[in-house]
Amino acid sequence: MKKLLITAALASTCIFASAQDMMSKKGTPILPEAGDWSIGADATDLIRYFGNLFTKDANNNSSLNPQINQTLTGLYVKDEHTAFRAQLRIGFGSTSQDALIDDDTYTGTGTPPTVTDTRKTSDMNFTIGVGLQKSRGKGRLHGIYGAQVNIMIGSSKKTYDYGNKITSTDQNPGTSSFDGGANMGGAYRYTEMKQGGTFGFGISGFLGAEYFFAPKMSLSGEYGWGIGLSSTGEGENTSEGWDAANNATKTQTDKTGKSSSFGVDVSNIGSITLHFYF
Repeated sequence: MKKLLITAALASTCIFASAQDMMSKKGTPILPEAGDWSIGADATDLIRYFGNLFTKDANNNSSLNPQINQTLTGLYVKDEHTAFRAQLRIGFGSTSQDALIDDDTYTGTGTPPTVTDTRKTSDMNFTIGVGLQKSRGKGRLHGIYGAQVNIMIGSSKKTYDYGNKITSTDQNPGTSSFDGGANMGGAYRYTEMKQGGTFGFGISGFLGAEYFFAPKMSLSGEYGWGIGLSSTGEGENTSEGWDAANNATKTQTDKTGKSSSFGVDVSNIGSITLHFYF
């Protein structure tokens, strides 16, 4: 028993000394150092994966998702208890989708030939965020707190090209199931749907904890509270139809309404992030 107590005491002393030095057995620093960078990932699915190893749960998800969807996030360590946060998204995209529909001009018998309707979608998304993070503690467990600001800008547009054209003999042509093909109380159909530009702004404070379980690797959780607002400007929908009075195709453009929102609330509820410092 005496030998066991001495062994336990020596082990505790070694662990305590290691914790004080905050170095791994190989001499690698446990905590990040000034000048280090960090990237963050959502740890929820990873934790679920390891948890499911001890169960019969078929949903053994092992994906590692971004900390914030479609947004690059990172930290720059200034000193032992100070880091700068950054978030960035620069996204441009376009897609094209075809759909086949019967040719209205076919007058023969049997299966009619088809023509192609095409929908093209383009969008832009831009997000930037900066913040200051402070920490308290000297061991593996640190309390973290700070504030950050985020700005978001976005827009989107859809255009439509129809295989069946509007003519004097085909004033209400058939269209595919695209959303632009829906009639608008008559024979009109959309040729362009342009969403108003979206702007978002948020400023918040946060409070949480970070635990370093391996050299320069940690798990953190935090809660945030702040102000958020967003607004979407007027958009435009352009449509075409047959103008019987002038015996010609008519195009018209209508405005869509604006929208806005404002809120003060808690955010990041229950979020867990895996950090890699290098």
